[in-house]
Amino acid sequence: MSTFQINLNPLKEPLGFIKILEWFASIFAFATCGGFKGKTEFQVNCPNKTGDNKTVTATFGYPFRLNQASFHTPPKVNVCEVNWEKHVLIGDYSSSAQFYVTFAVFVFLYCIAALLLYVGYTNLYRDSRKLPMIDFIVTLVATFLWLVSSSAWAKALTDIKIATGSRIVEELDPCKSEVSCHFVSVTSMGSLNVSVIFGFLNMILWGGNAWFVYKETSLHSPSNTSASHSQGGVPPTSGM
Repeated sequence: MSTFQINLNPLKEPLGFIKILEWFASIFAFATCGGFKGKTEFQVNCPNKTGDNKTVTATFGYPFRLNQASFHTPPKVNVCEVNWEKHVLIGDYSSSAQFYVTFAVFVFLYCIAALLLYVGYTNLYRDSRKLPMIDFIVTLVATFLWLVSSSAWAKALTDIKIATGSRIVEELDPCKSEVSCHFVSVTSMGSLNVSVIFGFLNMILWGGNAWFVYKETSLHSPSNTSASHSQGGVPPTSGM
């Protein structure tokens, strides 16, 4: 049984170096999405109080269950006799966001395990037929799931921007009849845009690394037995 022995040479090769990049990219992917908190706000002008504008705010963040994000007014301020807390944003995008973040966390953990295997059990990995094949299959599956999760999250992010933008004053019932509402601002979602970019970057990294993992498998490198057999002497055909 192989013992743990540190060998940093695999990190200098594409197989190990790209795995480090995948590890870093997965951190940025789930951190930029899972750590987001923002707010959207608009001003309300009551019919009987011209020029007396009050701000109404709704806070939201990961996992982006907007239909649970209610509106709030300044403390102890009754804005136009409307119970704003009964009104919420529209949409629930938690499935796409949680799938993306959860998958990124699993990738982060897998990269740690793979790097430990590359560095600590180099001989075990390269002498085994099963480990490289498992690594190759996981790499292919991860590439596909990065594509799926990143695409789903990109679509959800587009919908979140619409649901928290100027459209909210058109959807709220009080703004349609009772009071005059004017959209003010929404928190910049630059970090969420970065999370989408890192999602597709991860897909490219994992897809590119598939070739280097494939080279470690028996599909590319014949086993020692078959290699030695193929190198065995084959008597030349006798000339006529």
